[in-house]
Amino acid sequence: MRKVLLFGNSGSGKSTLAKELCERGLAHLDLDSLAWLPTMPPLRKPLIDSQKEISKFIESNTGWVIEGCYSDLIEVAISESNEIIFMNLPVDACIANAKSRPWEPHKYANKQAQDANLGMLLDWIVLYPERTDTFSMAAHNELYEKYQGKKCMFTSNERSTYG
Repeated sequence: MRKVLLFGNSGSGKSTLAKELCERGLAHLDLDSLAWLPTMPPLRKPLIDSQKEISKFIESNTGWVIEGCYSDLIEVAISESNEIIFMNLPVDACIANAKSRPWEPHKYANKQAQDANLGMLLDWIVLYPERTDTFSMAAHNELYEKYQGKKCMFTSNERSTYG
């Protein structure tokens, strides 16, 4: 059974590809759903709490896709995975994707709330190559390079359905 880790910049197409993969019977975990405390402004949940939720998800499912931009959380599941996919799209493609994304009801109360956050998201996307944090291109490249199993990197959304 496939156990896929899918990571990359915001707007890179992670959720879209995860949805495609899950249509083939895999369980889906979006790391955004467990990485943050319900506060304003948002604060990261303690890493140990997120790690427990990831472990519970893995134990509860024989095949899965875990997706997100959090290299620290991807690391929790990497030893349980048998495949990784790095969505390494150019920043301009991520910006275009973010501007055209449909409403994400698991993240926002309504489309207006999502759109109100777009400026912040676009600023975040632009900084991807320059950041040095867990959400950065550098952190994602490191994950990709050191992984010894099956791996794939997409540099464009122009692809046929991923097998």
